[in-house]
Amino acid sequence: MIVYSGTLKQFSNDVLMGIIADRIEECFALNGFNHHNDAEYRAFNNSLMVMNNVLCNNSGINQDIHVAIEYQIPLTSKRVDFLVTGYDDKGKENVVIVELKQWEECQATSRDDVVTTYVGGAIRAVSHPCYQAYSYAKAIESFNETVRDKDIDLHPCAFCHNYKEEYADQIRHPKYSTAIELAPLFLKKDQLALREFVKKFITKPDNGEILYTIENGKIKPSIALQDAVASLLKGNKVFTMIDEQQVAYATIKKLVESTIDSNKKHTVIVQGGPGTGKSVIAVNLLSNLINQGYNVEYVTKNAAPRNVFVTELVRKEYKKRYVENLFKGSGSFVDCKNNLFDCLLVDEAHRLNEKSGLFQNKGENQIKEIINASKISVFFIDEDQVVTTKDIGSIDEILKWAKELGSEVHYGEDLILASQFRCGGSDGYLAFLDNLLGIRETANIDLLDIDYDVRVFDDPNEMRDALRELNRINNKARMLAGYCYNWISKSNPSAFDIQLENGFKAQWNFSNTSTWAIDEDSFEQVGCIHTSQGLEFDYCGVIIGRDLVYRNGQVMTNERARAKTDQSLRGNRDPKLADRIIRNTYKTLLSRGQKGCFIYCEDEMLKQYLKRVLNKK
Repeated sequence: MIVYSGTLKQFSNDVLMGIIADRIEECFALNGFNHHNDAEYRAFNNSLMVMNNVLCNNSGINQDIHVAIEYQIPLTSKRVDFLVTGYDDKGKENVVIVELKQWEECQATSRDDVVTTYVGGAIRAVSHPCYQAYSYAKAIESFNETVRDKDIDLHPCAFCHNYKEEYADQIRHPKYSTAIELAPLFLKKDQLALREFVKKFITKPDNGEILYTIENGKIKPSIALQDAVASLLKGNKVFTMIDEQQVAYATIKKLVESTIDSNKKHTVIVQGGPGTGKSVIAVNLLSNLINQGYNVEYVTKNAAPRNVFVTELVRKEYKKRYVENLFKGSGSFVDCKNNLFDCLLVDEAHRLNEKSGLFQNKGENQIKEIINASKISVFFIDEDQVVTTKDIGSIDEILKWAKELGSEVHYGEDLILASQFRCGGSDGYLAFLDNLLGIRETANIDLLDIDYDVRVFDDPNEMRDALRELNRINNKARMLAGYCYNWISKSNPSAFDIQLENGFKAQWNFSNTSTWAIDEDSFEQVGCIHTSQGLEFDYCGVIIGRDLVYRNGQVMTNERARAKTDQSLRGNRDPKLADRIIRNTYKTLLSRGQKGCFIYCEDEMLKQYLKRVLNKK
């Protein structure tokens, strides 16, 4: 989505008339966004006046070329500040990406592509502006298939137009040389150099055709982690970390490299909701650290992603024993010696249990055992994805055991992943789910204008048919359901577990496979939380059972509607915990899709409520 666009002449007129920030706010409103951000409003006025000086005012740049402001990268919540499009002298289609910063100074850090500066009312660790511009360009290339097919070249750069020269050595520190080479840096005194950079690539107008391609090109979701894990382990750079992802990744990597030779323990807590890249960071760290020779393992309680990763690696001719030793279950450290591992990367840490073993009778506490077993333990956590009574993973629990074992804790703003890269990149969709499910109140309840395919179906057969067509493209659509249906097909293979209106029948996912999410013949089966958590699809269809209903103006839970075979609430006597688990389960299921989520509700009142809030007729 492009918020504002026009010719350079139109842009210049808006700037000179003093209305550019107002025009951008109007465009936000036309696109369905209540922007109202005073800091950004001031930034628009300040930064865009300088950009007008660079590109206009006898610049020698054709004033009929097109510019765009605030372009949201597809399938992400990230926005590019400024785009300039057109042809060069050879007729090549080019886009110049300008990351605008109002910084006056920053400080270099020892972390890869990370600096500290005053932003958002405090000194914070952020990605270097050149790395940020480069990462945004790579994201556009990754997601926009038409940009790739038409071979449109993207040329990123960073423009810190208020930056003081006495701090230039910090932002130009040699450790950032690669980022600056990939995306040139222009400071306050470099306006003429930035002008020449633009003129190098753009000399002739394109009548807005390139912006049309960027705005309307065919969008392809980023490669799923399960498809990329083999390439990652070979050391290939499959994913480009963006913003807080890079800060978290670089912080953990530097901690391992700088402290591993000491006897001091360290515990890192990384917080992030669905689709924020927790697993991507974990597997990238695994690859980087093992290729440096460190003794490191990826740990998760969830068998589904672990089995999928192992299967994909074995298919790529990795030795099964080798990869099984890299991807471990959370109960593998009961009898480990202290500091046996350099680093343990614990994904989905909210799913950790107290006891281990088949009968939950081994060990004392999985969090304690993991911290004990490793010099550096990294916990990736989202407390809103606790989905069974056995899940004891929490920030407080990690802090407690880290203190008891004398492990220094790294926890806070630098390690919070806020932006997400699933659900069409819509933070609004996740806020909508939080509001809908009563997890927390948010202002986002109208999703009419988000770039994410949300549909509510009257007939479960129609939902399955729509998903089946999408699944034929690349086997990346699946049906999921809450725990309201007894698993009778486990002992009677000819029986149907889920039977709904209009003759809909389906079985739970096969019990004879541990890789339902990627199996070629598994579409007709319905997955549960345990076969989908930690994984993602292009599209998911969620059957919401009668454990979630709408009554008296509220979305309510009904523990009694859960299946008798459901283990997630077994032994529970706390109604508040049951309520939390049911709501968390549906948030997790409803956030598995990259491009869309289809919904069928057994409760008619809930279905009608969803249609109203989604503004779907």
